Amino acid sequence: MPPASIIPELGYDDVGGAIAWLCTAFGFRVRWRAGDHRAQLAYGNGTIAVTESRYVAPGRSVLVRVDADAHHTQAAAHGARILADPADYRHGERQYSAEDVGGNSWTFSESIADVAPEDWGGTSVELD
Repeated sequence: MPPASIIPELGYDDVGGAIAWLCTAFGFRVRWRAGDHRAQLAYGNGTIAVTESRYVAPGRSVLVRVDADAHHTQAAAHGARILADPADYRHGERQYSAEDVGGNSWTFSESIADVAPEDWGGTSVELD
């Protein structure tokens, strides 16, 4: 397993097709495959599990850190359904949202400014 503490699991009716599409459109790479029903894909230092739809609940949403504009261009060119074009947010992120071939929602985010939570209406909290 990778060092990631959290690994989202996403379900697809066609796991092989989803793997190919996620790698081409969103830039993932395959870490390993288990037959034609499960795989683990990597992006940067993060990982997702791709499995048959029957093993996970529908309607997952994932956030991935990327270069938002370049990634948006790549995803749109490969048929991603763009839900929201890249936009800057007051919490210091540039983000866009897309839907993949399995109906999962993705937000792709890029830090563009280091903004304290209090500056955008949030609250800083000390972690234990």
